[in-house]
Amino acid sequence: MRQPTYQPLRLTAVAACVAGLLMVGLAAASARPITTAEGVLPPGTELYEEQLDQPTELFSFEAAGGKRSYLFNLGDMLFSSPAIFGGVARKAGISCNTCHQQGSGNARLYVPGLSIRPGTFDTTGALFNPNTDNGVFDAVRVPSLRGAKYLAPYTHDGHFPTLRGFIRNAIVNEFAGAEPSPQVLDALEAYVREIAFLPNPKLSPGGRLSAQASEPARRGQMLFVKPFRRAAAMSCASCHRPDGAFVDHQVHDVGSGGWFKTPTLLNANFNAPYFHDGRFDSYGQVVGYFDRHFDLGLSKDEQADLVAYLDAVGDAAEPIRRNTVQAELDEIAAFASVLDTAIAERNKLVIALTVDSVGNEWREPSENFPSHSDTSVSGGLAERRRARGAVSEMVLTLRRIAMAAADDDFDGAARAYADYRREVAVAAANMKVAERWSLFNPAVRKAHFAALQRLADLAK
Repeated sequence: MRQPTYQPLRLTAVAACVAGLLMVGLAAASARPITTAEGVLPPGTELYEEQLDQPTELFSFEAAGGKRSYLFNLGDMLFSSPAIFGGVARKAGISCNTCHQQGSGNARLYVPGLSIRPGTFDTTGALFNPNTDNGVFDAVRVPSLRGAKYLAPYTHDGHFPTLRGFIRNAIVNEFAGAEPSPQVLDALEAYVREIAFLPNPKLSPGGRLSAQASEPARRGQMLFVKPFRRAAAMSCASCHRPDGAFVDHQVHDVGSGGWFKTPTLLNANFNAPYFHDGRFDSYGQVVGYFDRHFDLGLSKDEQADLVAYLDAVGDAAEPIRRNTVQAELDEIAAFASVLDTAIAERNKLVIALTVDSVGNEWREPSENFPSHSDTSVSGGLAERRRARGAVSEMVLTLRRIAMAAADDDFDGAARAYADYRREVAVAAANMKVAERWSLFNPAVRKAHFAALQRLADLAK
């Protein structure tokens, strides 16, 4: 990739923004129940964190045959930890992953007073940091972080030239966090840099369509590089460069209310809504806007072909994966592995953060095993009870690690961590046995939420 430049050009596209990365600066931390948004965020808030089908997460080192490092695992853990946010965000149980689920933008995120529509968020509103409230309701689209290392500058208006500056701004200014330590910034930057674009069999190296693309998409590809009839030096490809992740690292005024950076078109099928403020739902609306604003003179058929091209470029082979007990266990294991280094280095802050985060990660899947009071689930009561009980034991063992470290008893912390690792196998086995009666089972999940909806309807 060529080095990014930052200079205003009066041309195309839009998008991106920020929602949260993180903050650290805990004087001390201990394992505690995860806080819900109820009573903290405005009524009508939708964080959409409980879906069973989740965006696929892929990392660059995986494609290269590499492995997770300590720094990467620390960043991954921090990215999913409510404990490292401040104020309202922490109380509401919000983490970076709330807005950027598995690295993808959360198109369902909606906070009354901060969102124009689902998938948008005002990063300078008063709710999370009154000190940076600009008094303007200017919500922007929640961006995907896939391929972020290729997409400088950062924020929707390209204000930050580096990913590190973008992360620090989100921590300190957007969510009122304390100044993050160099280690925290290193870890978060290492994690975000590894979030990769999803593979797309319809694209060849260099950004050209492959043989798997449709004929309309091929016609659209020709239109994409065709000079505008009113400005022969310009084309869609002038800013969305196929050989450069479909960006040009610059900002442009396309008549949408300011100067905004060029968004990538890679995996963009999963990045709706579109434009910096999320005003458009579809490629058809985006193409129609550019046709009018730049007087492109496209026929209806040509617009359809251009949409077909964008759809081909923005696709991915496996955009969604089903969440399972094993997937949850794998993530917990990656987060907990941070303790291998943190205990050896006697890093009390990282130990406390990890215990807090891993404890929350255990509680979340445990809630997917309904208790006896949930009459929507039939069968497997004993199995569900054992799964829930095993998870409770895991949380108690984690607390012993944190308590020992807080007392400078790192040998005791190491012993408690060894106990934890032995108990993981028991908890995992119990969870897997009970999975068929859990909310990881789509049929059980459907019945569970249908029952909740009936109760909500009766309460109206």
